[in-house]
Amino acid sequence: MNPTQILRATCVAAAATFALMAAPAAHAGTTAKTKYPIVLVHGFIGFDSILGVVNYFYQIPGALRDEGATVYIASVNPSQTTEFRGEELVKQLQQWAAKDGVKKFNLIGHSHGGPTVRYAAGVVPAMVASVSSVAGTHLGSKVADDILAGTTPDGGFDQTATAGLKLIGWLTGNPNYQSADLKTALAALSTPGATAFNAKFPTGKPTTNCGKGPTTAKIAGNSINWYSFSGTSVKTNSGDISDALLAYTANYFGTEPNDGLVSKCSSHWGNVIKDNYAWNHLDEINQVLGAIGKGAPDPKSFYVQHANRLKWAFL
Repeated sequence: MNPTQILRATCVAAAATFALMAAPAAHAGTTAKTKYPIVLVHGFIGFDSILGVVNYFYQIPGALRDEGATVYIASVNPSQTTEFRGEELVKQLQQWAAKDGVKKFNLIGHSHGGPTVRYAAGVVPAMVASVSSVAGTHLGSKVADDILAGTTPDGGFDQTATAGLKLIGWLTGNPNYQSADLKTALAALSTPGATAFNAKFPTGKPTTNCGKGPTTAKIAGNSINWYSFSGTSVKTNSGDISDALLAYTANYFGTEPNDGLVSKCSSHWGNVIKDNYAWNHLDEINQVLGAIGKGAPDPKSFYVQHANRLKWAFL
């Protein structure tokens, strides 16, 4: 090529590059484009976002939206009974439905969010297409059992922890968090508390000990799909400061597989897709700030994959 041709080719390439940079970004895909919107529900001592910057489900809503999903993020009390949290969730579902014309939702709850979404399905089943739990506390947690057994009423630990919960509420800007109470939540998360809750909301319960439940089950004539997942690793990243705490709480379970706060069997509800991911309790929501163990599956991709499962189930 002569100098003129080289100059012309360079200009054309530069113009094309500029046009690509200036053009609006194309939609990444439709892998997670479900029929009904997805609702993410946080667990114990959880939040929707801190100061509007750090999401509980870290970077997960964005990953889902990039693949076509419509996502709502629930904000319920971080430390209350399952029924209390569930009523808050129901009100939010009703508000979103009225505002956006949504008929049904796909509910995904982590930790105490698992029983919380089951409560919503039991109360407003016509509004729920599917219930999915990630490390749901369906049979309670031995951590809650043992802390309750060793916590004296109005003790300093309880008062300090409750004050911390109220600080979370202040940071999130949700005044309802001021009713947070540690012992109330621990009672709901205990084995007796979970047993009492399950007696009232049994749909999706495994048919055998540590087994699976149905993929599809009805409540008041409304067909709902049920799924569950969990991890069974604890110390997954030496650089993650939360791993040391989860390694400590994992001792409550002895040799029983767990993620640091919830046992494998307690996480089972409905169709158990996988219960031994190489994640601990915070890895399951891509925390802390994405510090996932080397070689573990990407939590963001996991939620997109599950949304794709819901999509192909026409949910």
